Amino acid sequence: MDFTNIGSRIAENPLIVGFVEKLLIMGLLILLGVFLLVWIYHAIVWMKIAEKRKHKYPWLAWIPFANISLMLELGGFHWAWVFLILVPIAGWIALLVLITIAVWNVFEKAKYPGWLALGYILTMIPFVAVGAGIAYLIIIGFVAWKKI
Repeated sequence: MDFTNIGSRIAENPLIVGFVEKLLIMGLLILLGVFLLVWIYHAIVWMKIAEKRKHKYPWLAWIPFANISLMLELGGFHWAWVFLILVPIAGWIALLVLITIAVWNVFEKAKYPGWLALGYILTMIPFVAVGAGIAYLIIIGFVAWKKI
């Protein structure tokens, strides 16, 4: 058997190429679906938290970047800090710190330990991200639907 040109022979086979393309498309559609489900859940939860805190505009949880300003306001910061996102690297780090402190404050107002807000940061660490992300979504769900 000659294995020297196996890659080019596979690439020439339309059945294999078509199968791989379909797998890639299915994978992308699944990722898109998971992203949308997480986005919807996150928006519902933060809207519910904002309603409990009697925020004037809880629907901001559905709008990109405005949802960050909502989180900052609920945590006691001014909404304009969201513009730190326009400053590369240093602004992003500063905004991440502010969001973490804001979520910490929201958790403490809801009588949960503030350190649970660190789950938000753990979602950015490889190999820990999925577990930390699921834990963070569960925690904010408890905060949103807990009786005051």
